[in-house]
Amino acid sequence: MRVACHAFGPMRRLTFGLTVGLALGLTQAPGNSVAMDFSDPDWPCIQRKVEKLSASLMWPAPVTTAPLSAEATELVEMLSLRRVSLEEADAHVRAFVERAKVDGNVLGNVFYGVFENIAETRQRLITGIGRYSRSQIALSSRIDSARVEMAKLAKVESPDFDRIDKLEEQIDWDERIYRDRSQALTYVCETPVLLEKRAYAIAQILLKHMPD
Repeated sequence: MRVACHAFGPMRRLTFGLTVGLALGLTQAPGNSVAMDFSDPDWPCIQRKVEKLSASLMWPAPVTTAPLSAEATELVEMLSLRRVSLEEADAHVRAFVERAKVDGNVLGNVFYGVFENIAETRQRLITGIGRYSRSQIALSSRIDSARVEMAKLAKVESPDFDRIDKLEEQIDWDERIYRDRSQALTYVCETPVLLEKRAYAIAQILLKHMPD
């Protein structure tokens, strides 16, 4: 009975691999309807990998680079925080414009400051996702190697049951970690898009308060 149990153990796991497991974990997530981007083998997200954003596409008005006042710098930092809602951001911009009586160039520089902060955060996140993906690939390779070894051991005339038990425990643990990471990755993959949307939304708020 014990031999049969271990012989069937590897078969139950043959379909669990990096491509299938990760693809299903991402494509079945709610709201993910975009085709997966295969242009970068280390990129695991269903969302396309867009490394750099364009500030000029979000801010149509010309901007002359100029130093910001302490109050404007504080506004930049405030607007860059994701925990600050867009409603709160709008209120902060309105109050800033009413107090400082600024021109459009100042608001343009405020936007570019916010954009740089968001773009830097987003780039760090994208780099981290790549590292995360590579660790998943390594973990998947370890699972596959353990499966192959366990299948070979189960076929011999006198199986090493202690080694088979150890491999089975390792596979179960590694698969659990792999699944948990894949679920977390689904959320993390949405963050670069959310940051891009926030940069655009901040631009719209600032443009709304441009002086006539």
